[in-house]
Amino acid sequence: MLVLAMKPYQQIPILECGEPLVPIPLELFAVESPHPYAKVGAPYGERSPYYLRESVVKSLVAAQNHLQQRYPDWRIQIFDAYRPVEVQQFMVDYTFSETARSQQLNPDNLTEQQRSEILEQVYQIWAVPSFDLATPPPHSTGAAVDVTLVDERGNAVDMGSPIDEMSARSLPDYYANSTNQPYHTNRQLLKDIMLAANFKRHPHEWWHFSQGDQLWAHLMNQAHPTNPIEARYGRVV
Repeated sequence: MLVLAMKPYQQIPILECGEPLVPIPLELFAVESPHPYAKVGAPYGERSPYYLRESVVKSLVAAQNHLQQRYPDWRIQIFDAYRPVEVQQFMVDYTFSETARSQQLNPDNLTEQQRSEILEQVYQIWAVPSFDLATPPPHSTGAAVDVTLVDERGNAVDMGSPIDEMSARSLPDYYANSTNQPYHTNRQLLKDIMLAANFKRHPHEWWHFSQGDQLWAHLMNQAHPTNPIEARYGRVV
């Protein structure tokens, strides 16, 4: 049986500030339609993935402004934002089944070792769908967003790997030492505009940025260990 250790950022205390979820002004950004998780059946119900905490939306707009100062006709493309825990569970299960099938295995007929090995792969990308208020999945707080960029023609800027890919190519600096490829430069541009708006990037995912959740606070504390802070956004309930 796979036993998952608590991640360091999950030990950060949460002092929920009560800030509301608000809709992202999608007319300012590029979006996938239909939403990639809704397309495979994720149970959003009446909730929308295109919501974030109010201050996080303002920061996302600021990041867009930073981008357009450098590339006036480029836009941030929002892949995913708010994600209820039920959707997190659905996507973990969906990814588990798809990963098993990609290995020519029946997801409903696995040995315990096979199941553990596949789950370990899945949890390299997906946070545990925890309902514990002390350890919420980042996207369930309304403080995390998955983004990429589109150019002046509306074409996706090539980042060298797709969002959610379960491979080493998802690591932000995977292409840092590559030559004759734009991937690292493009990833650095995305990082620069998001960090300029007070986001922090997930250490293992080039597309995932957050502000105000446990992971963000953990990364802030690593950068400023003499002035530790707490998370201000917990799971939206």
